Amino acid sequence: MKKWDNYRSDLANESFDAIIIGSGIGGLSTGALLALNGQRVLVLEKHFKIGGWTHTFRRDNYEWDVGIHYIGEVHKPWSAVRRLFDLVSDGQLKWSPMDANYDRIIFPDQSYNFTAPREQFVEDMISYFPKEEQAIRTYMTLLDQSVRSAKPYFANKAMPDLLGRITYPFMTRKFFQLADRTTYEVLSELTDNQEMIGVLTGQWGDHGLPPKQSSFAMHAFVVRHYLDGGNYPTGTSRSIAETISALIEKHGGQLAVNAAVEEIIIHNGAAVGVRLDNGDELNAATIISSTGVMNTYEKLIGSNQLPANIPASLQSVQKTESYVCLHIGLNRSARDLGLTNTNLWIYPGYDHDQNVQNFIQDPEADFPVVYVSFPSAKDEVWDQDHAGYATMEAITLSRWNWYDEWQDLPWKKRGEHYENEKEKLSKRIMDVVHRHVPGIKDAVAYTELSTPLTVRDLANYQKGEMYGINHTPQRFRQRWLKPRTEIKNLFLTGQDVTTVGVTSALFSGLLTASAILKKDLTNMLKS
Repeated sequence: MKKWDNYRSDLANESFDAIIIGSGIGGLSTGALLALNGQRVLVLEKHFKIGGWTHTFRRDNYEWDVGIHYIGEVHKPWSAVRRLFDLVSDGQLKWSPMDANYDRIIFPDQSYNFTAPREQFVEDMISYFPKEEQAIRTYMTLLDQSVRSAKPYFANKAMPDLLGRITYPFMTRKFFQLADRTTYEVLSELTDNQEMIGVLTGQWGDHGLPPKQSSFAMHAFVVRHYLDGGNYPTGTSRSIAETISALIEKHGGQLAVNAAVEEIIIHNGAAVGVRLDNGDELNAATIISSTGVMNTYEKLIGSNQLPANIPASLQSVQKTESYVCLHIGLNRSARDLGLTNTNLWIYPGYDHDQNVQNFIQDPEADFPVVYVSFPSAKDEVWDQDHAGYATMEAITLSRWNWYDEWQDLPWKKRGEHYENEKEKLSKRIMDVVHRHVPGIKDAVAYTELSTPLTVRDLANYQKGEMYGINHTPQRFRQRWLKPRTEIKNLFLTGQDVTTVGVTSALFSGLLTASAILKKDLTNMLKS
């Protein structure tokens, strides 16, 4: 497991072209592309690990992901996703293909398999719902239409301000035909079969909003991404951060952990540097925030320095809900236990919105979703470092305000009541897991529950939000969510600039670096 250097005050005496705040995939991708284009980059990370949601953590022989569970399209060498990963990792990042059946959507009365390639997915859906063949085929067409129309929408974000404003109506018109509508609105026009709608939206946890709230565009991005199969980073998800950071270093950049930025320094309306929590000031011609728009504008920029429109803009977006994750350690290998690498999505009923509402009203109600992932079964080289052991993760929805009484207490020192509540919740989640993965019961040797407070403390999300900004139809209408800000020399990167997910954050780096360098870096993806 790679370790990175702690911040040293002598870095303040060095010269950098760009300082990046935060080492999530958006920050790393931006840094790598700038470094490849001759810029000297410094990445500052508050945590003691690089990678944001792409890092892992260990307990003895066990290792778990904190955010990455599967990625689509990278098994296709010609895909833009694979080419960008290859570019920013110097071709060192490898992938372990999942089984063709990448997701299983489980309801009390029946399970439904999502199986690659897309032709098989279509055949399976028709076999489940034979009277809905036309609706299913139309649905697939709409997925393609939504994804294709998004390309000019995102390209517009990297354009210079004047050109972007002039071209915006023409580049976004087709995209908004579907993005302006909820997932449920679009699907309910295709069919009145509520069970089928529940199945087709069975991956809503991948973006955090049930179908009556989410934009159809966000739904389409997720579903299309996996239609030809899922993959897992070989060597666990930390290999993403390790390989990209290595490229940054190879090209003269530096990364420092335990480097908490307290303030973006603004002088005469322009970002000129950053101030750390130890008082050190570092300067650069370009400042890039990968900490999310809320953190950037509410925590890192003084209210007297904010552009006049920003407070109202921040009020126009909503944070996603939070979650809890039960990290499970097994004292036998995935092979010995017969574990597959198919993700499980477990639901109490087909109406996802009602499931969520029931749970919000009564936290003792059935979990609206339990997502179960098997990293040790997905990673081809897992046994090289963890022979005889396996891990699982089980994730469900949570809310920040359920943890109000412990918000001001430090990590690992929140008291007996907090630990008791975690234990009760862990047991409830484990009961669900045992019903669907009964073969592990005698092999469970370790469990650890992360809560919204854990997410806040270790991922720097103010209210433990899972995916930054909610992907409602209104969210896609927020034109200010783009790389170039109204503060000169200050740029944004990460999932708030694009959409949720590791590949989206990866491409935010492409948009941000293109905006900074004032050139189209998509040409770097061409063979």
